[in-house]
Amino acid sequence: MQRKFDCHAALLAIMTTASICAPAHAQGRRELGPALTQLAVERDIQILFQPRLVEGLRAGAIRRGASHDEALTAIVGSQGLKIVKLRPGVYALEAEGEFRRSPAPLLPVEARTEVEPIVVTAGYAASLARALTLKRQASYGLDAVSAEDIARLPAANAAEALQLAPGVSLERHRGVGLYVSVRGLGPQFQNVLLNGRSVAMNDLVENGGFRGRQFRFEVLPADVIDRIEIAKTTTADMDEGALGGNIDVRTFKPLELGRRDVLSVRASNGQSGKIDPSVSGILSWTDASGRLGLLAAGLTEQRRIRNDRLYQTGWGLDRFADVLGQGYYTPSRTRPTIELEDRRLTSGDFALQWRPTPALRTDVDLLMTRLDARYDEYGLDIYPDDRTFSPPRFVPGSQTIAGHTAQAGTIDNVRWMASRETSLNRHDLIAFGIHQRWELTRWTLDADHAYSKARSYHPDGRGTVRARAAFFAPLTYDFSGGLHAAPTLTTPIDYTDPAPFVGQAFDYTWKDSRDTDEVLRLDASRAVGLGKISFGVEQHNRTRDYRRRDWIVDTLVGVPLASLGPGYYGPTPFDDVLAGSPGDLPRRWIAPNARVFYDRLFTADLARQAPSVSDLRNSFVVEEKITSGYARADFASQWFGLPVTGDVGVRHASTHQVSDGVLSAGAEPIPARWRKTYDDWLPSANLRIELTSDLLLRLAASRVVNRPNVVDNAPRITLARDTPTANGGNPDLDPFLATQLDASLEWYPTSGGALTGAVFDRRLDNYITAQNTFIQVPGRGEVLLSTNVNGGDARIQGVELAYSQVLKALPAPLDGLGVQASLTLVRSQANYFAGDRVIRNALTGLSRTNYSLLGFYERGRTSLRLGYSWRGAYLTTIGNSITAPSHTAPFGSLDGAASWRIDRRRTLTLEGVNLTDARKYVYGETQDQPMEIHHWGRYLSARLRWAF
Repeated sequence: MQRKFDCHAALLAIMTTASICAPAHAQGRRELGPALTQLAVERDIQILFQPRLVEGLRAGAIRRGASHDEALTAIVGSQGLKIVKLRPGVYALEAEGEFRRSPAPLLPVEARTEVEPIVVTAGYAASLARALTLKRQASYGLDAVSAEDIARLPAANAAEALQLAPGVSLERHRGVGLYVSVRGLGPQFQNVLLNGRSVAMNDLVENGGFRGRQFRFEVLPADVIDRIEIAKTTTADMDEGALGGNIDVRTFKPLELGRRDVLSVRASNGQSGKIDPSVSGILSWTDASGRLGLLAAGLTEQRRIRNDRLYQTGWGLDRFADVLGQGYYTPSRTRPTIELEDRRLTSGDFALQWRPTPALRTDVDLLMTRLDARYDEYGLDIYPDDRTFSPPRFVPGSQTIAGHTAQAGTIDNVRWMASRETSLNRHDLIAFGIHQRWELTRWTLDADHAYSKARSYHPDGRGTVRARAAFFAPLTYDFSGGLHAAPTLTTPIDYTDPAPFVGQAFDYTWKDSRDTDEVLRLDASRAVGLGKISFGVEQHNRTRDYRRRDWIVDTLVGVPLASLGPGYYGPTPFDDVLAGSPGDLPRRWIAPNARVFYDRLFTADLARQAPSVSDLRNSFVVEEKITSGYARADFASQWFGLPVTGDVGVRHASTHQVSDGVLSAGAEPIPARWRKTYDDWLPSANLRIELTSDLLLRLAASRVVNRPNVVDNAPRITLARDTPTANGGNPDLDPFLATQLDASLEWYPTSGGALTGAVFDRRLDNYITAQNTFIQVPGRGEVLLSTNVNGGDARIQGVELAYSQVLKALPAPLDGLGVQASLTLVRSQANYFAGDRVIRNALTGLSRTNYSLLGFYERGRTSLRLGYSWRGAYLTTIGNSITAPSHTAPFGSLDGAASWRIDRRRTLTLEGVNLTDARKYVYGETQDQPMEIHHWGRYLSARLRWAF
């Protein structure tokens, strides 16, 4: 006979993952229903029961270290209930036929009664409770985002899922969440882990730049992620290197998920006007004993992006001092641009878990991701102050001055250059890890090995192709419309006619960036009274190998574009660039055909040429070997009658760095190698005090180290193609060191939800900042070189507030409402130089204010969510002696989702990102200097999901 459980009568079926067991007193003598809810959240299990069965019953206490079966037996006790184990990780409570005084034993798996398969999906409120439980039970400062958050919010990757976490801000690239900042510290200050292990990093090869230690979250799709944890305070066993936070992305595990299959199909549409398909799925299997589990997850998706952009390199100082006088800024290179990107992502995640005995655990993880990004850019570059070919002339009396800025004017003899840039950029990531645990009588031993490899390159020899054609003509410009309007950029020449254009230099660039990361770690811990001691050692090896070659072909310089034939050019594919931004700027123009130029100019003989001195200067290898060890002591006690837990520890890290590159004396390449070694002692302490049963106080202090970006360490010089500038590395850079202090107060009311507040103080030593100097380069003359040096000290202080609550006290049907909100306020104290200018109390990437607000409603089969994330203005680049700094203006994104559960298996979800069609703006030293506009539009999706 089959037993059936009514899904509407099942109070809880929560799937969750938590690595920290609750203390014995956590359950106390609570009511049995809420206690079972908390146990399910903490223990990665599903518990099915009818509410009437547990009314009026109390929960028993659970001893530390109890298994799932033992915990259920203890919490239910002898209260007339029977526990049935349906399958590994899934339990049901039933009434016994006869009241029994002794604890109800668990039925063996072999004796369980067959039941009809049940699929109950936890809602957003349950996943929020799961994240709060992780935060509450952690021994250190933690915030988390659970799988239900990711699956039900409009999130394409891990970065987009994190934007609702307190203190986290998101950097979008053409509308795609790419980088994450925590508590005001930029992406390079975060330590990103995958399943607790460090992971190699993909690089930026689209336009020849690179970001070093800034992890590109686009290679971690949301559909394969179970949860993300952000550790904001440090313990001795954590990898050193995070001034902002340790961000640990956890993928699904079979023994935690149980037997489950999920298939999701999505169709999306953005500003490109094309339908983007996506298919993802998860297959999770466990054997009958619950000891062996296998999981495979996969995703394939396409996303086509159109980003309309006004780009500007900056406002230059004293470029026309002969007419304007000293101390005035004028616009530099400015370009209306259409950026098209066809992104195709394929990802596979595989996991194996084996538990042959309660004391032996083996976990194996493999993630493979490939992202192909086909990039196609149409631009019309305007060079108001470029003297490379012929000096421009400012027309006296035409200027309009605002402060220290010539906001409007006319400049004669300006180069107007139409360009077309194409590239195929491939990003591969392979991450493998194996973990082995032995639990002995008093000791627990762990061994972990991780290897990952990231490669960003141009496959099949297809690098970045740039074809250009130009004419010289007057420019009349006017930026006085303000930040939210497009400027006036006009000329009497018709830029939609190929006749005025002549050929410019043709560029072909090939880049290959390889990053490997390997870690071997051994840990041991021993229970001592109510606490434990632990220690471990780790060997971490990382290598960044960057290769670049540039070919510049002058064959068609000065040749009339029209004489080459219509196959060499054509109009841009759109005539509505930056529609909705008022202003008189080019909306359509003649564009060269980059592929035709490539086929004609990039010959086999050219490809066989040996690397030039410039190519060798652009390439480098940086190897980093870190040997570290730690000791940590955890304790539990009573202070003045209050339960107190905490940890103290120290970590030692020895870093050996070797940087290889090429310098040059004239045309002669000179191989160069730098070695650098340094040691750091890094103490840490965390304290967790239970002021009441629902009020926690946390205190933390630590010393942390953050190593410089590998590209900043590299002995390299990269020259800009279109401007007299260059950037280079500094192998003698010392790492950042910081002292971190944190205090937080967390209230978890019995009605659910949480209200938390935290204050933090980061004091940075040897802050790394930019330095600008002029150098002489053969064939280029005087060039402004930007590099990095260790500056003075810096300090970051801030406040975090977060609130979440399901409003169950409201009368039906309003009892399905809920809210989630966070606010972060940060200030910085730092003085450093950009050339001969002093930058005061502003760090790059630091927003003084960030907040998010999300409202949701869940009742029956309906689920609605609407969230708004806002990030304040921040310093983008510091500029130099002759160029103003740049700032990104405040930006907010309104995102939403609506779900309808069709039946037990199927759910239909509609999602929207950037529903208000917000645009990103960039300005110079002040808002009198508008610089950039980015418009990527809304992105709307429909998803149908089957769960079995």
